[in-house]
Amino acid sequence: MKSVNEDSGAPAGDLEVTPVGAGVEIRLGTPAGELSLICTPERARELASALGRAAEEADSLRTADPVTVRADELRRGDVRDGDRAMTVDGVRTDGATVHVTWKSGAGRGWNQLYDADARITLRRRGR
Repeated sequence: MKSVNEDSGAPAGDLEVTPVGAGVEIRLGTPAGELSLICTPERARELASALGRAAEEADSLRTADPVTVRADELRRGDVRDGDRAMTVDGVRTDGATVHVTWKSGAGRGWNQLYDADARITLRRRGR
């Protein structure tokens, strides 16, 4: 099976899925080389399902408007709306104070304190 980049129509690399004994082999050509996995049929179905869910989520994020949540509703993986990407790396609530650990796209981390009811606008929600 050939895979195609939906945006450009160019080949995205080869994708081959074949039965191998009692398992399933998945071979994917990437710019860095070839990736090969052998797994049980059950695991292959789980992988296909997870890929489908991730694709649906990615599609929905393209059109999603920012959402505003209370600081005490933040969760790991949430991405703050703004000029620079800031992702929630951790959240701890201590009474009416929320301790949020942020991580930048460059890998830097820092902590900020918020009132639990402070409103934070997110570009997208984490899982």
